[in-house]
Amino acid sequence: MEAQAVYLKGPRDLQIDTLPLKTPGADDLVVDIAYSGISTGTEKLFWSGEMPPFPGMGYPLVPGYEAAGEVVEAGVASGFRPGDHVFIPGADCFDGAFGLFGGAASRLVTASDRVTRIDPALKAEGALLALAATARHAIAGLEKAMPQLIVGHGVLGRLLARLTIAAGAPAPTVWEIEPDRRSGAQGYEVIDPHDDSRRDYNAIYDASGNAGILNDLIGRLVRGGEIVLAGFYADSLSFAFPPAFMKEARFRVAAEWARKDLTAVRDLVNSGALSLGGLITHEATCRDVPGAYRTAFEDPACLKMILNWKDAA
Repeated sequence: MEAQAVYLKGPRDLQIDTLPLKTPGADDLVVDIAYSGISTGTEKLFWSGEMPPFPGMGYPLVPGYEAAGEVVEAGVASGFRPGDHVFIPGADCFDGAFGLFGGAASRLVTASDRVTRIDPALKAEGALLALAATARHAIAGLEKAMPQLIVGHGVLGRLLARLTIAAGAPAPTVWEIEPDRRSGAQGYEVIDPHDDSRRDYNAIYDASGNAGILNDLIGRLVRGGEIVLAGFYADSLSFAFPPAFMKEARFRVAAEWARKDLTAVRDLVNSGALSLGGLITHEATCRDVPGAYRTAFEDPACLKMILNWKDAA
């Protein structure tokens, strides 16, 4: 079996190639991918060559951890059947390429316990479940304060705000420095940081990935407040100690989502409590992969780029 896949040979050296797939086992699924998303966080760092050392990384690789498609073969022990629509957070199924993520391909072979059934009506929005699960993971859990301030109105920032409102918490304030990204708010306000005079936030969630913003955020905290690092940071993080000391600031890193987060946001979407609408701004066919990646990473107007694999052959 083979698949068309995004093949990243090295920094900024990217193309579509045909790669052989590993043979599926009794617990595995073969999934024809309809849509995959391009991550402007980790995937951009692999593309640019700026990714810090990370377990399992190396070139050449197949990027992508946001894929939605249809099961075409199901192992006897998988619990799935052909025709099921699923979300897949990537797959390590390629001969000749690292599969640290491995979701940007026309066909994937994956263990059945890695996938989640989704409503086929979601179409391209089905590929957004990983980002929604990332946002939910940052918020959910005992003794976690809901965001009062969210930094960044990209897809992750928007999902953090939508989940906050869906949970019944007060609408957060969102900062965004790009004027073109301040639109699209659903029940909350998006402002330029310079227009915010508040310095009593209890919980600030940073979804910008900007390593140089911590000192400003510390100054916005109430005493004993928390800063949640919800983005991915290529540069080392540092801050001036005296202001943090005076505020008794707390810091928390939000790690990768867990399966329960994925299931929870899937159910919220199915119930109508969480909308994934308005997050996909660009779509490209798999034949225009180099251009799609440049747009995703370099065009501020691009919130989310989706690759359409339905015509891959």
